[in-house]
Amino acid sequence: MAVMQVGHLEILAGSEDAGERLDKFLARAAPDFTRVRIKALILAGHLSAGGATIIDPSGRVKSGQMYQLRCPPPTAARATPEAIPLVIVHEDAHLIVVDKPAGLVVHPAPGNRSGTLVNALMAHCAGELAGIGGVERPGIVHRLDKDTSGLIVAAKTDHAHQSLVRQFAARTIDRTYTAVVWGVLRPSSGMIEGAIGRSHHDRKRMAVVRHGGKAALTRYTVIRDLGGVASVVACRLETGRTHQIRVHLAAKGHPLVGDPLYGRRRATKLPESTRTVVANFRRQALHAGVLGFHHPVGGQAVRFESPVPDDMVRLIAALGSPEQHD
Repeated sequence: MAVMQVGHLEILAGSEDAGERLDKFLARAAPDFTRVRIKALILAGHLSAGGATIIDPSGRVKSGQMYQLRCPPPTAARATPEAIPLVIVHEDAHLIVVDKPAGLVVHPAPGNRSGTLVNALMAHCAGELAGIGGVERPGIVHRLDKDTSGLIVAAKTDHAHQSLVRQFAARTIDRTYTAVVWGVLRPSSGMIEGAIGRSHHDRKRMAVVRHGGKAALTRYTVIRDLGGVASVVACRLETGRTHQIRVHLAAKGHPLVGDPLYGRRRATKLPESTRTVVANFRRQALHAGVLGFHHPVGGQAVRFESPVPDDMVRLIAALGSPEQHD
């Protein structure tokens, strides 16, 4: 049983809870809090029982014990709000869906402390964020590479964040991408399965590995053959590993056009006009065009779509032009 007071949570353990890990028990008893947040609160000294502070999240629950969890207000955001224009596809009190342009980094990191999507969301959602994990910030549940365009969802509340995290973990999120790849995949639809981990030859790259990687599955369908030299492919993620689509397609021998990390120069002779368009396309040809999930509040299925951006439209037109196939 959990009783929420201002800045204070009291939870009475029953006999059925005895022996369970504290962080797991508290997360189950207080579903509005993620287990990660509860663990952080315990480590910070905010949990007590019988007047004694408890700082071990792995400690075991005692039957009949009343646990007091202090819930401090969200701390100031680490990211600096920046008035960066956003293309907002959907927004409500619980979450926001943004159509991210290529070139925009999602999260601040060394070398990209400003000018990121998080900086933009901090400014746009000023005063609306309830504090994800105890920090006033948007809850980034998934990411897109800097030069991948398309749809991304961020949570405004702990409840929304926890719900979306569960859906991603359960693989019930619909994430479909449009890619332009060199060559034409055979068969025209299927799946690419292969664990992904750090390359043993270049730590900056990911690779399909036999040992030590994480299971990854990508479903694909060729939706347009660009005269054999390239093709437009729809890719649906069943898992969400770093660079997954880029790595899987490259491993199958069909890297993304423009991919600076996993692509390779093609020997195919192209008309000068097409070569110019390809040379000027300075990112991987990948767009997150569909994003679907169950809304954290109400549970209704929602689905959002983003059209292929102009730079990829021009690339497809050039690779699929009649001149290309003469």
